[in-house]
Amino acid sequence: MNQLPLHGLTVLEFSQYLSGPSAGLRLADLGARVIKIERPGTGDACRRLSIKNLWVDGDSLLFHTINRNKESFTADLKSSEDRAVIRKLIGRADVLTHNFRPGVMESFDLGYGSVAELNSRIVYGAISGYGKEGPWKDRPGQDLLLQSMSGLAYMTGNEKDNPMPFGLSIADSLCGAQLVQGILAALVRRHKTGKGALVEISMMESLLDFQFEFLTTYHSSGQLPQRSKLSNGNPLLSAPYGIYATTDGHIAVAMVNIPQLAQILGSEVLAEYSQEQAFSHRDEIKGILTRHLAGQSSDYWLEKLHANDLWAMEVLDWKTLTEHEGYQVLQMEQAVTTTRGKSLVTTRCPIRINGERLFSGKPAPSLGQDNERIVMELLK
Repeated sequence: MNQLPLHGLTVLEFSQYLSGPSAGLRLADLGARVIKIERPGTGDACRRLSIKNLWVDGDSLLFHTINRNKESFTADLKSSEDRAVIRKLIGRADVLTHNFRPGVMESFDLGYGSVAELNSRIVYGAISGYGKEGPWKDRPGQDLLLQSMSGLAYMTGNEKDNPMPFGLSIADSLCGAQLVQGILAALVRRHKTGKGALVEISMMESLLDFQFEFLTTYHSSGQLPQRSKLSNGNPLLSAPYGIYATTDGHIAVAMVNIPQLAQILGSEVLAEYSQEQAFSHRDEIKGILTRHLAGQSSDYWLEKLHANDLWAMEVLDWKTLTEHEGYQVLQMEQAVTTTRGKSLVTTRCPIRINGERLFSGKPAPSLGQDNERIVMELLK
């Protein structure tokens, strides 16, 4: 690919941790020049937020995964001299993002109103935890806390399990992706009208949107979703939807007709149930399946299910997944060499354009490594 779609656009990223930087990563992978504006001395707080206590070149492995393909410019926003430099950069930028609490950027005279006066064409993307109004607006916008407050923790696990969060930062990832959507839409509008825009999103709203099926069902029925007693896959769906143990692992079974499933698996007990009972007798059916599937291996059951084009797959861990041909053909891995020469393997951008995968081996920047070059290129 000769030129990526966002080539020529400059993004100033005032974001830290995950949500805002994940948006910047996607914009960078699509061709934008993304410049992280970081505090002198410490930088983005994510530099100190380790995952599995793993560090590379003095920064957390997490920072390297979410900030590759970017540049770093240090500036103290409390300094009037540094803010003057930032204002000049804003005049040359196309997009600005931040994920500070409401009022923080305004305290530095860098809210949308002030920025738009400097650059009327800029697209200003702001992420908050809970929006700018209401009793939660100053609460910390942290992923686990948002999952807990949004009701999301009641989707996972079985009926008698305690509230169970996703095992990853789903609110950050969703919010970052949706900010990119808003920014791209605003850039299309700017191309048509020449006008910039303020794009706002909160992590809470992202998680509420993520649960549109559950909230719509609740408002329509007035009843809370009820998780299965066992093998809960989705509280809104009937049996057999869930994960089941076999003699050597687990398989996932999705939407399957109950009488057909009973015939293929050879279960006379299951055959006593009709498809109309798949939800009303969900736990009974899942209990029968649990006992029946525990008697043979995953391959044994999957061979029968796949031969009849039924929706079921093996449950894989990362070791088994990454060794599988189905994973390897996707070419989702890319090697990145850090600024100090260390190599790490991470994921690539999942988007393909005109059939081409988007790889970028440019590493996450060391703190302030691009100050001199940015000043020479953009401010002279």
